[in-house]
Amino acid sequence: MAVTLVNPEALPAVDPYRQVSVATGSRLVFVAGQVSWDAQGTTIGAGDLARQVEQCYLNVAAALDAVGGSFGDVAKLTVHVVDWTPDKMPLLMEGISRASAVLGTLPVPPATLLGAAALDVPEHLVEVEAVAVLD
Repeated sequence: MAVTLVNPEALPAVDPYRQVSVATGSRLVFVAGQVSWDAQGTTIGAGDLARQVEQCYLNVAAALDAVGGSFGDVAKLTVHVVDWTPDKMPLLMEGISRASAVLGTLPVPPATLLGAAALDVPEHLVEVEAVAVLD
């Protein structure tokens, strides 16, 4: 793997999340924000934040697979959640846990969580973009 995830002792430990990623690979991959569409453009999990988070992560993994990578190569994520409030954190974490179980990836790479007023279509509740590093 070209990415090593680290939790420095001087920063809070929030499992399974990691605060830092160290990339040693030679190819950067930038994955556009992924919403909860399937391959036909149908929204998966309308009204269900956890299911949409799971699908977004699976879509990031599919994009990386297409270029010879995997979710384990992710160095950084940005997650946009519509009408974010802290009480949505359990649903976000549930979706991440489901995707991690399918993909076999833990811990979670560094990420930035942003609240958004809206996304591309009203039924999309979350969008996830990624930066990965491949050997």
